Amino acid sequence: QVQLVESGGGLVQAGGSLRLSCAASGSIFRIGAMGWYRQAPGKQRELVAIITDVDNINYADSVKGRFTISRDNAKNTVYLQMNSLKPEDTAVYYCNADIKRIAVEYMIPYWGRGTQVTVSS
Repeated sequence: QVQLVESGGGLVQAGGSLRLSCAASGSIFRIGAMGWYRQAPGKQRELVAIITDVDNINYADSVKGRFTISRDNAKNTVYLQMNSLKPEDTAVYYCNADIKRIAVEYMIPYWGRGTQVTVSS
């Protein structure tokens, strides 16, 4: 089995910062792209940032210049540094990773359970 566990969410004032972490564990052979998504109440889940296994990175326009995604392949972990937070960043943030398990031929997308980020005005 494979698990993704997020941490680092919480309550912060507008203009503040948070750093999210997501660690993958289990019978992992290789990890491809890793990313962060978010879902605000009443809205669809949206991509925030994604980083490939060769460090190609893309951000949603709404977070460019404020958020930074990075990964530590030795720790099977992806991070999201969030600065200059705004109330509209309030959402549940989910980690996603494409993972090839040991003895499985293909990659499968896995999701974490999410971590709440609340930005007060």
